[in-house]
Amino acid sequence: MNPPRIIGWGHTPFGKHAAADAEQLLRDAIDPALQTAGLEPRDIDGIFVGHFNGGLLPQDFSASLVALAVPELRHVPATRSENACATGSAAIWAALDAVQSGRIRCALVVGFEIMNAQPGQKIAEILLRCSYVKEEAATPAGFAGVFGQIATRYFERFGDQSDALAAIAAKNHANGVHNPFAHMRRDLGLDFCRHASDRNPFVAGPLKRSDCSLVSDGAAALVISRQACGNASVAPVRWRSRTQVNDLLPLSRRDPTRFEGAALAWQRGLADAGATLADLGFVETHDCFTMAELLEYEAMGLAPHGQGARAILDGSTCRDGWLPVNPSGGLKSRGHPIGATGVSQHVMAAMQLSGSAGAMQLPAPRLGAVFNMGGAAVANYLSVLEAA
Repeated sequence: MNPPRIIGWGHTPFGKHAAADAEQLLRDAIDPALQTAGLEPRDIDGIFVGHFNGGLLPQDFSASLVALAVPELRHVPATRSENACATGSAAIWAALDAVQSGRIRCALVVGFEIMNAQPGQKIAEILLRCSYVKEEAATPAGFAGVFGQIATRYFERFGDQSDALAAIAAKNHANGVHNPFAHMRRDLGLDFCRHASDRNPFVAGPLKRSDCSLVSDGAAALVISRQACGNASVAPVRWRSRTQVNDLLPLSRRDPTRFEGAALAWQRGLADAGATLADLGFVETHDCFTMAELLEYEAMGLAPHGQGARAILDGSTCRDGWLPVNPSGGLKSRGHPIGATGVSQHVMAAMQLSGSAGAMQLPAPRLGAVFNMGGAAVANYLSVLEAA
C-alpha cells in the first residue's frame, strides 16, 4: 500500500485580518490546494477542518463553513478537530487515518483562525484555557506568562539564556524575510532582539516581545491521497513516519524545563522513519516562544538537557548550519493563527521537499521533519516527510 502523500497545498498570507470573512479565508487556501493537486472539488471524498476558536469567533460548527466557501463541496463529509495549538496537526492525523483505512481516497485538510477580531486581553484569556485552568488560569500575561515562568525556572537552573533566545528570534526573523506568507517579513537583527527597549519591552519573566510569536489570522490547506494526480503542478511529498505523544497538562506535575513528551515523540518518530537527525535536511518546529524552540532543541536531541543554547550559538540551526530549523521563519515570523499552524508547517515542509519554496529554498533536502505541539508540550505531533 502506498503511504499517504501531500499532493497539493494552499496558504494565505498570515497577518492581521480582523475583518476577514471566514468563508473567503477558507476559499483562498482551498482553491490553490486543489489547483496544485490537479483536482476538482468533486474529487474530494472527505474534509478535515482544524479550527481552535474557543470564542475567538462567534461562529462555531466551523466544518460546515467549507461548503459555503466552496459550494461544490456541499455534500462531502466534513469534520472539525481541535487540540489547542496542535489543532492543525490533529486535523491532518484524522485525514491520514481516513486515507490509510481506504475509506477516503482524497482528503482535504484546511486549518484556519481569525484571532484579531477580539481585543488583546480577550485573546490572552482564551488562549490561557489551553493551560491547566484549575492551577494556571490566573497566570499574568496569558500563555506568554506560562512560558515566562518556564524560562525563569530554566534560567535559575542553568543560567541566563538571553543570548540564545535573542539569537533564535533573530534567526527566525531573518529567515521570514524570504517567506511571502509571513506575518512579519522584517529582519529585526540580533541587537534589537537581545536588548529591552520601548519597542521591545519585557512581556513575562525574561521574555521580551521579540520572544513571542505573533497573534495572526490566516488559513492553510493540504490535499492528501495515496496516489499522485497526473495533472498536479507540484511534486508529491510523503510521510516516512508520524507520531503523537501526549503529556500531563499541569506543569506542577512535571519538570517544566523538560519537554519529555516531545522528546519521546522525536525518539519514536525517527525510529519509525529509520532515520537520525543527521539524515534530516531541515526541521519546521513550534516556536510559539523562543524558549519553546530552545527546549525543542533538547527534545530532538541536538543538545543535552540544559545545553540547548549550544545549538543556536554555534550556528547548527541557522539556515547555513548542518540542521536548519524554521527556514520559513517559524511561528515567530510567519505568525501563529492557532488552527492553521500545524497545516502551515506541513505546507512549508512540502514546499521545501518539492523544490518549490522560492527564496526560502534550501539546497535539495530529501528528508525533513515537522514538530507541532498543543499547550506547553502536552500534545506533541511529529511528521518525518520525504520527497516522493
